[in-house]
Amino acid sequence: MRIGSGYDIHRLGAERLLVLGGVQFPGEPGLIGHSDADPVMHALADAVLGAAALGDIGEHFPDTDPQWKDADSAGILREALRLAAGERGLRLVNIDVNIIAQRPRLGDRKA
Repeated sequence: MRIGSGYDIHRLGAERLLVLGGVQFPGEPGLIGHSDADPVMHALADAVLGAAALGDIGEHFPDTDPQWKDADSAGILREALRLAAGERGLRLVNIDVNIIAQRPRLGDRKA
């Protein structure tokens, strides 16, 4: 068993939809970042890579690579899972995610 820990943070203020865990929040200010700036997917990808001892998302998905410009962060997570499975034979068993934000309210959208 391996355990990874991921953390990600982005500033508010982008002219795009806010995306948290692949869920879009229309009417909320977006996050600034190279991809779609989904901090939930980024933290999960970082945790997967860390558990597999494969570095971090900055190494695999650098903001200097145009391939990841405005990319769906679910694709970043899928690629991190593919790397962990292919290079280390690992599979994700369980996750727990905490989102710390003043807004948006997540109650009815957590599922």
